[in-house]
Amino acid sequence: MKKVINVLLFSLTLICCCILASVITTNLVSKKNSKIIYVSNDNAPYTTLSQSALSSAKMQPVDLTEAAEKTVHGVVHIKSTVKSRTQTYQEIPDIFEQFMFGARPRQRQYRTEPQVGYGSGVILTKDGYIVTNNHVIEKADEIQVTLNDNRVFIATVIGADSNTDLALIKIDGDEFPVVPMGNSDDLRLGEWVLAVGNPFNLTSSVTAGVVSAKSRNIGIYQGGESIESFIQTDAAINMGNSGGALVNVRGELVGINAALESPTGTYAGYGFAIPTTIVKKVVADLREYGTVQRAMLGIEGDNVISMRQDERNKNVDFGDAIDGVYIIGLSDGGGAFAAGIKQGDIITEINGKKVKTMNELQETIVQYRPGDKVTVTLLRDKKEKKIEVELKNSRGNTEIVKEADMEVLGAVFQDVPAETRRALNIGYGMQVGTVKNGLLKDAGIQRGFIILKINNRQIRSIDDIEQIYKEASSSPDQVLFISGVYTNGRRANYAVSLSEE
Repeated sequence: MKKVINVLLFSLTLICCCILASVITTNLVSKKNSKIIYVSNDNAPYTTLSQSALSSAKMQPVDLTEAAEKTVHGVVHIKSTVKSRTQTYQEIPDIFEQFMFGARPRQRQYRTEPQVGYGSGVILTKDGYIVTNNHVIEKADEIQVTLNDNRVFIATVIGADSNTDLALIKIDGDEFPVVPMGNSDDLRLGEWVLAVGNPFNLTSSVTAGVVSAKSRNIGIYQGGESIESFIQTDAAINMGNSGGALVNVRGELVGINAALESPTGTYAGYGFAIPTTIVKKVVADLREYGTVQRAMLGIEGDNVISMRQDERNKNVDFGDAIDGVYIIGLSDGGGAFAAGIKQGDIITEINGKKVKTMNELQETIVQYRPGDKVTVTLLRDKKEKKIEVELKNSRGNTEIVKEADMEVLGAVFQDVPAETRRALNIGYGMQVGTVKNGLLKDAGIQRGFIILKINNRQIRSIDDIEQIYKEASSSPDQVLFISGVYTNGRRANYAVSLSEE
């Protein structure tokens, strides 16, 4: 009996060993022929390769050191200073004082406190052109730029644009390190990016993250002509990063860091950058004209997907469209109206580039100038049509908006935005877009001031300013009496002497 049990145990052990050997052999064969899915570090698409084809280099994580080293020298620290100055305002007595005592308006003076702000900028050219955010240098009397090698320069403002929150400044010199311009259209969700800047005055700081979203609108800029189409990233951005660089793994500029969204005012997960598709056009215009040549399609629209979700639009026939911009209205005299585009059309492409939202449409149109022609692809009655549209400016024509920059005055003048005209109920005027060193700054005129009259004559164009300036320069008095209003509604009067004495 004992022998039988031993034989059985031996047989059972032999069977188990055979089964185990079979399983091991099967697993080895299976592993040898298995497939592995991975993401390469050279921005290639998701790839399926056999185990034998994998190299040790492909299995390494994305290396960001080269991109950081290439760009950190081209990102600068900016210190903007608003000096203390004496302001004069007119104090209007109340009705009781006027009635009982015959009180009249009287002049009052007060002295403002100096203000200092910090931010970042990106060197675009070897001869010292630097792009930054408009809010970094706005109202600054002095702009100090510090390079990564600790050289310090005083910068001058070439031009600024509040609608895109971009500004172009310049420092004197040559052979400065630059950050090469990339194409933000090529960015993909999940792609690695670096934020380079000076958060909390910690110079030359680099943080890493991925592209979280594109064409994002977060509603931080006020005004109907403001453009928001941000790159959203989880690379840490804090106060002081404004105007700094967002770069890809190749060290190419793909955005200008502009904002963060946080309940505390510090980084809490997401930052936002202005894409280079906008930056390139704005910088080129500021450098060439001193002001942005803004092209307009001349439509009022909304996202199809948003309108579909609104119960008030249940009777609107969108057809099969899910993406695109539904045209709610058209501007009289605008390019779209002149080309035959109609209310109810759904725009899906501009020059072959797909347009899914109003943000994307704005980002695309802002790359063109008045007079440029674009092909608009749209859906009408569920059928696709292509219409050529000549883009126009805010005046409804294709002329280049000139820059009036009388050197002695030290200012750049621009048209008053339509929304500002409506809010202030004014029908004419020219706005001070940029204030440099000159007579207007000495008189206390600040950026944003709207000139309504000079020497008691209404100002409706840059030509009016130039004509009155020429007349006053050759007159015995040589004085400009300027009256106007700030965007907050405060009216002000200034006397500017053109005499060199």
